[in-house]
Amino acid sequence: MSAGSRPEQREPEPESGAGTDAGLLSPVRAGTPVEAAVADLAWLQAMLDAEVALVRAQARLGTVPAGAARTIARLARADRFDARALSLAARETANPVVGLVKALTGVVAAEDPVAAEYVHRGSTSQDVFDTAAMLVARRALGLMLDDLGRVDRALARLAARHRDTPIAGRTLALQAVPTTFGLKAAGWRQGVRDAVDRLRAVHEGGLPVSLGGAAGTLAGYLEYARLDAPQAADEEYHVRLAEAFAEETGLARPRLPWHALRTPLADLASALAFAAGALGKLAVDVQTLSRTEIAEVAEPTAVGRGASSAMPHKHNPVLATLVRSAALQVPVLATGLLQCLPAEDERSAGGWHAEWLLLRECLRLTGGAAHTAVDLAEGLRVDPERMAHNLELTGSQVVSERLAARLAPVLGKAAAKELLTRASEQAQAQRRPLHEVLPELPELAGLSGPSRAVGPWDPAELRALCDPAAYTGASARLVDSALRE
Repeated sequence: MSAGSRPEQREPEPESGAGTDAGLLSPVRAGTPVEAAVADLAWLQAMLDAEVALVRAQARLGTVPAGAARTIARLARADRFDARALSLAARETANPVVGLVKALTGVVAAEDPVAAEYVHRGSTSQDVFDTAAMLVARRALGLMLDDLGRVDRALARLAARHRDTPIAGRTLALQAVPTTFGLKAAGWRQGVRDAVDRLRAVHEGGLPVSLGGAAGTLAGYLEYARLDAPQAADEEYHVRLAEAFAEETGLARPRLPWHALRTPLADLASALAFAAGALGKLAVDVQTLSRTEIAEVAEPTAVGRGASSAMPHKHNPVLATLVRSAALQVPVLATGLLQCLPAEDERSAGGWHAEWLLLRECLRLTGGAAHTAVDLAEGLRVDPERMAHNLELTGSQVVSERLAARLAPVLGKAAAKELLTRASEQAQAQRRPLHEVLPELPELAGLSGPSRAVGPWDPAELRALCDPAAYTGASARLVDSALRE
């Protein structure tokens, strides 16, 4: 090889399962329950489930023979089909349903040619795929809600246990005024509960079946019904078919076909983005509080967890890191789903197709974050002594707001604030506690103490006023209020 030339790089050899996503670049969801719930096989089974629910609904209304529906249902199992072959076939039709319908029809025809005539009867690809997407989402949301319930309970326990544990409240990265760790945990919990409310609203009524036919008119369903069972195909057949389809799937019945009205996807995406963000708040706070210089909390330990490839002493906050990674990705992906709202005409060319991978990533990233957050919240180690130590770092400057309020009636609000600013700067420069510096200031000579009408500053009283643990406001009562809900 000549000087300066680059070594030849070999391209990876294609495999029969090329493109399979093992989670190598997304460890937050690798091995979690939601990963299996939204994997290719789960989507394939969901599409088959949609086909089965549709034919059963038609059989209930008398427009498909019951025996044909039973045969189709029995044979519609994902393990009978080659997901990779269906994926490759989808390149010719732009969606996987066309190839699946052909394959399912062939499987049914091999056993019962008559029943095969009723596969996908009057339907269209988007009805099947969108219904399958809602089925996949419902199963994934169920897993998330279970995990978020555990996170909620763990954070409630932390809030109760540390109701009165003082900790530095930090604003713009610096110590501001004291708060309690219980209030911080209650805040994390409130974000999780808000996420649960949004996810549950979608889970319980915002996931509808898709039933519109080729262009949202249900014409194909009606035409086949008139041919197969004229007596059943009355003016309300489309309503009864939608109701039966919804009952068979356990999904909601939409007011209108939603091929180009993508509200269900937008609502789902928004709820997932919020949930990921709520968990991200917990994660980023844990990362900050875990810093070596702060060390007020630490993640739960496990063999190999948090290991560094180069530094044996490190135990990285990997749970929080994984959760935060999802929190940073999901809103971006959700924006892509919202961007698909302006779908053209009655069926979109490209907009609909763009949703699929975005939706799956939103589901599995948020689900992975929720599952990871369970370990984080249930095992979080809290160090009250370190919190107390850190509150002393400013030499009681962390309660300067309190002292300014006490001096305001004597000096005036603006003068009191200016005096405390100078006193804090002097205390910091001299590395002395604020309660030692204040009595030496000439502006306070001869003034009454902060809580008296007359008399000099009392050192014990001033020291008590400068105790950070005694200036946590309504923190404890706010925790009590949050936990009563």
